[in-house]
Amino acid sequence: MTYDDANTPDEAYESDRPGRLLRTERDALIPLLRSTADEAFAAPTCCPGWSVRDVLAHCSAALSRVIESRFEEGVFTAEGNDRDIAERAHWPTSRIVDELEHGMTNAGAAIAASKGLFDGVALGEWVHAGDVRDAWGLPGAYGGDGLADALPLLTAFSKQSSAPPLHADVDGFDEPLILGVTDGSRPPARYIGDAPTLVRLYAGRPLSDSKFELAGATQEELSIFS
Repeated sequence: MTYDDANTPDEAYESDRPGRLLRTERDALIPLLRSTADEAFAAPTCCPGWSVRDVLAHCSAALSRVIESRFEEGVFTAEGNDRDIAERAHWPTSRIVDELEHGMTNAGAAIAASKGLFDGVALGEWVHAGDVRDAWGLPGAYGGDGLADALPLLTAFSKQSSAPPLHADVDGFDEPLILGVTDGSRPPARYIGDAPTLVRLYAGRPLSDSKFELAGATQEELSIFS
């Protein structure tokens, strides 16, 4: 595999990559959610204070807002996210899953129309799907079929977020991934390891027991998700 698209962020903004990532994750995640007992949704996640149900409520609300262009003051802040979750506290879990499926199916066009502004929403939804798998102890967290689209989006988002430059040699890929701002202000850091661990580093998620090498930057510097 190669990273040709990952290193051309302008293409990411012009393509259907965010929508495709959401649809790919929808096809994997929604059947899992529908086949899981309701009590499992109370499991805590790596997101402080949020259960699996809370994470899914946040995700479904965010996609609904993008589709409906509802961006009142405080949207996508910690307080706004908590309000969205609280509004769905009385919903049956099945209704949250229905809203999430609708959002993952239909948000792609609105995200594409934003020309990159909401690409991070699609990436964040995919990361949160990893949070759910991680909370349930399932394989495939922050990996799977979505990586082909998630990694280019991560590359672009790392530049938008002014992350330090990083040269990543990722297991299973022929070409390196160049992340962050490469303006010459500092030499690029170096990462050697697998893709899910790289995602965990940038998403500020707990690291698994995978072996990796990171030199020239700290884990805290790489974290670009609040």
